[in-house]
This record gives sequence, C-alpha cells and structure tokens, in this order.
Amino acid sequence: MTLTELLIPTFIQMLRGQSAWLDKAAAYAKTQGKEADALMTLRLAPDMYPLAAQARFASYLSMEPVFRLRGEAIPPSVSAIQREGWNSAQRPGTFAEAKACLATAISFLEGLPGNALDAGEYIDIALELPNGLIFDMTGEQYARDWALAQFYFHTNTAYSILRQYGVELGKGEYVAHALAYLRPGTAPKG
Repeated sequence: MTLTELLIPTFIQMLRGQSAWLDKAAAYAKTQGKEADALMTLRLAPDMYPLAAQARFASYLSMEPVFRLRGEAIPPSVSAIQREGWNSAQRPGTFAEAKACLATAISFLEGLPGNALDAGEYIDIALELPNGLIFDMTGEQYARDWALAQFYFHTNTAYSILRQYGVELGKGEYVAHALAYLRPGTAPKG
C-alpha cells in the first residue's frame, strides 16, 4: 500500500463523516431550540480547543501531509486554517464556516493524482512545532506516527464533543464508510 492509497482515502472518508456529524448535530441543536453556531464553542474540557477548532485542525491535518510528503512549503492559505484553529477560542466562527472548511479539504484531496504522495516515503521531514520541539522523521514515519495520529485525534475529539452534547452518534456514523464492505444479509434485523 502506498502513502497515497493509505492517507488520501482515509482523510476523505473521515472528513465526510465529520461533515455528516455536524449536520446531525445542527438538526439536534434545532430540536433543543439552539442555533447551529452555538455548537462551535462546545469543548470536552476547559483547557481543550472547541468544536470549531476540531473541524479546522482536521481539515489542516488532512492537507499538511500532501505538502510535507512532496517536500513543498505549506501554502499560506492552508497555514491560515491552522491559525484559525489556534484562535478558535476567541473567534469560533460559524457552523457554515466549519462545513466549508471540511468541504475545502475534501475537494483539495479529491483533486490529487493517484500517486501524489508516493515519492515521499523516504524523504526526511523536520517537523517544527510552535513550542520549539523539532521531530526528525522519514516520510513513512511522519505519515504513520504523526499525520494519522494527529488527524484522528481531532476527528475523534469532534465526535466526542458532539456525543457529550447529546447528539445521537454511534459507531455506524463513525465508520459509515465501512458499510460499503458489509456482507449482504448480515445486518441486524429490526
């Protein structure tokens, strides 16, 4: 399996899932007499980023590897998504902005060629964090140990925030993409 085959479908299916969770959450908020925009400030714990950040970070973290694994600079428009995530406690933005951010990432990923990341497996990546930490990895290590882990952290956090809020999300919504592989006649009846 190539890095493109691993990362791109994974990112797309989970971003689509997160977008669907937001739709379900907006419908739930309406039944509670609240606006969907109110969801953007929800968080799991006081010291964690709100839901607005989770959508932005998942979007950013799905696009960041495309540039890193090709040895390219991350464009300012993509870096801006990360900065918006960092600032989401002060400016959570709107529900529509969160949905648009996810849609932008999905569209970007869908437009990539089928071998977009394949040459990045053995390149050296120096990942510098804002706090001064620097991680030195190969492309394969970066994809496996950083890119996927960080992406799933923010996707899972969004799911958990919505569940904590009361949105009825289950495993089926989390892995909706896997239903394509369900053997006919094996789904529970009723």
